[in-house]
Amino acid sequence: MAESYDLVVIGGGPAGYAGAIRAGQLGKKVACIEWERAGGTCLNWGCIPTKTLLRSAELYQAMLHSEHFGFSCKGVDVDFEKVIERSRTVANTMGKGIEFLFKKNKVDYFLGRGHISVPGMVEIVDGQDKGKVLSAKNILIATGCKPTVIPGVEVDGKRVMTSREILANKKQPKSLVVLGAGAIGVEFAYFFNAFGTEVTLVEMLPNILPVEDQEVSQTLERSFKKQGIKLHMGSKASSIEVTRKGVKVSLEKGGKTTDCEAECLLLAVGVKANVEGLLSKRVELASDRGFLTVDGRYQTSVPGIYAAGDIIGPPWLAHVATYEAVQAVNGMFGASEPKRVEHFPGCTYCQPQVASIGITEEQAKEKGFNYKVGKFPFSASGKAVAVNHPEGFVKVITAEPYGEIIGAHIIGADATELIAEFGLAMGLEATHEDIHAVIHAHPTLSEAMAEAAASVTGEAIHI
Repeated sequence: MAESYDLVVIGGGPAGYAGAIRAGQLGKKVACIEWERAGGTCLNWGCIPTKTLLRSAELYQAMLHSEHFGFSCKGVDVDFEKVIERSRTVANTMGKGIEFLFKKNKVDYFLGRGHISVPGMVEIVDGQDKGKVLSAKNILIATGCKPTVIPGVEVDGKRVMTSREILANKKQPKSLVVLGAGAIGVEFAYFFNAFGTEVTLVEMLPNILPVEDQEVSQTLERSFKKQGIKLHMGSKASSIEVTRKGVKVSLEKGGKTTDCEAECLLLAVGVKANVEGLLSKRVELASDRGFLTVDGRYQTSVPGIYAAGDIIGPPWLAHVATYEAVQAVNGMFGASEPKRVEHFPGCTYCQPQVASIGITEEQAKEKGFNYKVGKFPFSASGKAVAVNHPEGFVKVITAEPYGEIIGAHIIGADATELIAEFGLAMGLEATHEDIHAVIHAHPTLSEAMAEAAASVTGEAIHI
């Protein structure tokens, strides 16, 4: 006999576990079904382990360049296997934390694949809890995405990998081709290059991080070239061949072909909706390009079935997924009127870091905005120079005639932490004058935010 729940959540990632916990906070009887482990891809094979690896890379680079601070660190050895193992340990620790939160909020946690046989009924197929059937007044689909693969190219986990396989690879490759220069590709390119791997980064569009402001992308390209990363922008992989020694990738650009050979290939060409085995033939949900479509309350085309996170399409970001799931749960149980995502920060954790919110300058032009730009370089920041991170800038885009902030872009040290100030400002509909009017502590990197805002009207003091 099926056990009855107010809500059954399928997927235990940033959307799934957050939605389940929120329902538990509201006193609802809730279950969460996860195929692998609480935390989903983000916690186990994405955000958390990659940031752990990137921190190791940053420390290694700091030791290699310690002479800037009066130290001499010679003969620094790297145990790459331990670097990878630490990332797995951190992910496991955080996974246990989510499991504790389930218990705290009385969320029933099941391991297996959730399968919606009919609306209101979820079967667990495969996995530890295979065979259990849950009756649900509401269902929240939060199964996320998985890496896109290229037809005809086998992902073997040795020569050809996605972000999943490369995170478990304890052997550092001597050379690596990264196909795709979005956030995932850029972060892995930085990480492996920092440890001495010969890295080639390939992007089909004209710039790396193509969703970012062009000026930011071009600045990062210059930095990556200085770091020794080989860049092929506006290039398309016409063929990929796995050889006895590694991989051979043929790139086309402007009618010319260039061959790149490396020990390994990382596919970072995008993601696709994770819907395999999710629905029976009796449950048809409307979709767009494979991603589930939802209304303003995150409800799918079938009443009582909701969806949130990566499964409903871009932006594919963990913090957006969490926001959507909490909004969906609040709405379905009447806690508050749900909101759809409007402004959200995008972050890339290479060095220099990149963070943004709102529209780019290119988009402002396309949309016909009457706008102004304020900009402040970190090279003019006392704190940035003191910590030896003078690279990059803060850029703010404001609309006329009132000066409200419509876009903000940062490239430089701690950009991913600093962007929150502009996120709060945009949420409160603050102007550049409001940012400038706030006293920022000296010396801090955050002063660059105030100076960028002040430069909109030519009032910045330090440039």
